[in-house]
Amino acid sequence: MKRQNHYILNSNIALRSWMMAPYAYYIKGQRDAVGLTQEEFLLLLRCDGRQELADSELLQRMLSCNLCAPCGENAVLNDWQRLILCENRYFPSMNWEITAKCNYKCLHCFNAADNSSLGEEFSWDDCTRLMDHAQACGVNAFTITGGEPMLHPHFMEILWGIYQRGMYVEELNTNGSFITAAVLEEMKSFGCNPLMKISFDGLGHHDWLRGHKGAEETTLTAIRLCIEKGFRVKVQTNVHRLNLATILPTAELLDQLGVSEMRIIRTSEAPRWLQNSAELCEGGACLSFEDYYDAMLVFTHGYVAKEHRMQMRIWQFLDVFPTMQRYHYRPVSCGEGEYRDSLPVCGGNRKMVGVNASGELIPCLQMSGYFDKHGIRLGNVKEKELKKLLSEGAYLDEVCTCVGQLAKHNEKCQHCHWWKFCIGGCRALGLAITGDQLGEDKAKCLYFNEGYIEKTDAIFLDSGYLPIKSIKTL
Repeated sequence: MKRQNHYILNSNIALRSWMMAPYAYYIKGQRDAVGLTQEEFLLLLRCDGRQELADSELLQRMLSCNLCAPCGENAVLNDWQRLILCENRYFPSMNWEITAKCNYKCLHCFNAADNSSLGEEFSWDDCTRLMDHAQACGVNAFTITGGEPMLHPHFMEILWGIYQRGMYVEELNTNGSFITAAVLEEMKSFGCNPLMKISFDGLGHHDWLRGHKGAEETTLTAIRLCIEKGFRVKVQTNVHRLNLATILPTAELLDQLGVSEMRIIRTSEAPRWLQNSAELCEGGACLSFEDYYDAMLVFTHGYVAKEHRMQMRIWQFLDVFPTMQRYHYRPVSCGEGEYRDSLPVCGGNRKMVGVNASGELIPCLQMSGYFDKHGIRLGNVKEKELKKLLSEGAYLDEVCTCVGQLAKHNEKCQHCHWWKFCIGGCRALGLAITGDQLGEDKAKCLYFNEGYIEKTDAIFLDSGYLPIKSIKTL
């Protein structure tokens, strides 16, 4: 029976406090925390089923927001809901490479500096330690990746351990070769239902790029099985000179299968791919950025010419939402009036801790090969507590770099007409192109200066699609 004047947090609400973000809460299953005022936070802290609360306008507002509810005498908070005082900066998610081992030998792998074998992985003791530390740091969501993560001997125990600690797996990156009905059912048994991000590099091309005969058939079977078992699937496809012609037919097939999203990625100048692609064709198989942008315009025009449901995310270029008939220019990071000097140079890196299989903190795991080759180290979770790495030091300095610092470092960016929309572009690309972590992302210079916003608008003229941010606002 409900007691008068006693309240408890709703079961999907958990209070958290971080350095520089002391008043916040998580909603179960949503990655990012929501900020509160001090007054709101202190009131919700008393919603523990034990303390009496006088009626007030603030309490009524918290009730109307479904943050708390009247409760009976036996109501108690669960462990996940209880306040965690985090002695570090706010990072809601972690991109965790649990192993670098893989059953494929992909020609373009960005985790390796060359064609050497990949063998590092987290021991079980290291896994449990990192999960405990992540929980104490207020991490909420995980992307699990590799190598091939399902090759880890404790793969299922890692997933279960994350959920046991009140966190969840938002995404699982896999080549699909170990996906079975039994594996998917076991994941679902403890509430693990992540977005399955499965790599597939085009009809007729997947086997050779992945270095494994039969990989294409195996991957398509895995995609079908995931969809059949109720998992959302996002397919990640590398595009380069050798498979360009197959991208549209591949997208058509994936849409027919019921894939939720397709992400097309320009195969980048990772050390391993540069070495291998030079042996495949004269001048290498990488598309120049101009060729990539032009090819993606042609592809997108073909894709929107027919009715589809699958969302299309084209790396560093364009998002297409067919069911909404909307599109978004990826290089436009800020709309009119949104720019601030204090914005992080990469919003993704600022909210997601990247940990590779050696335990090294990497701002973006696509930089792993580059960092390894150049001996760049920002901290290691196997050597130092995560909370210390996320409260001070080289890693925090790197991911908290703001766009104002970039502008001061780079005069060309500072005086560019597009600066407040571009905010410097992608730091991984800037580093790869210039060798300077605050260097120009020249791919974005090309995009804005060569009119790719107007070119993008032109291909949607007769489709009924509208931009999420109109060029008139730019």
